[in-house]
Amino acid sequence: MFSLFGKKYSVRSAALLSGATDAHSHILYGVDDGIGTLEESLATLEFYEKAGLRTLWLTPHIMEDVPNTTEALRARLEKLKASYKGNIELLLSAEYMLDNLFEERLSSGDLLTHGEGHILVETSTWAPPIDLWGVLERIKAAGYRPILAHPERYRYMGMADYRKLRSLGIALQLNIPSIVGYYGESVRRKAQLLLRGGFYSMAGSDCHRRRNLASQCEAQVLKERDVRVLKALLKPSDDVQ
Repeated sequence: MFSLFGKKYSVRSAALLSGATDAHSHILYGVDDGIGTLEESLATLEFYEKAGLRTLWLTPHIMEDVPNTTEALRARLEKLKASYKGNIELLLSAEYMLDNLFEERLSSGDLLTHGEGHILVETSTWAPPIDLWGVLERIKAAGYRPILAHPERYRYMGMADYRKLRSLGIALQLNIPSIVGYYGESVRRKAQLLLRGGFYSMAGSDCHRRRNLASQCEAQVLKERDVRVLKALLKPSDDVQ
């Protein structure tokens, strides 16, 4: 009985990606610091196919240092789709850094939404933008709902911040690499705390390299109760809770 209680799972052994939706990835090739070539994008999609993934959100960076345009990203997606012969549904959004470029795009309404009216956003891991709470409110005032990517990685945030985000209706997205220890033990512990507290609305791989994704899927560190919650977060949904 005690051995069963202490059993650990990996993403692969728990079949977490089977029938799942990955809410965050950087496998749209040649547009940011993620995958660089069409061939590697296709190989990564093949890995996902074998894991049973149903839907993949392509969320390339958009920031002052990586000023991707909506038109260019849509054109690149069409090139990927023309070469991809598999069954995974490919959906395009973006991961927006909360910087001056984002403020410009928000003002003009030039945004790639993540589902119906949601916007995936991020900040520096070290420090918040000057007006973090103000920009989140401006996103909401413009008719969008922010999704904060990988909040467990933000060193400047504590539980009071996460509770405030939840009270404001900001959705939180878990990075699977966080919960398996890829970013270190302190991030893993914070991710586990937020996961068990019911703070997250969705999860994603944040995949930048196929080899990293493969190794993350093999780490046997997940407890059974965490696996159950993760499966619920990865289930396809028409809405973000």
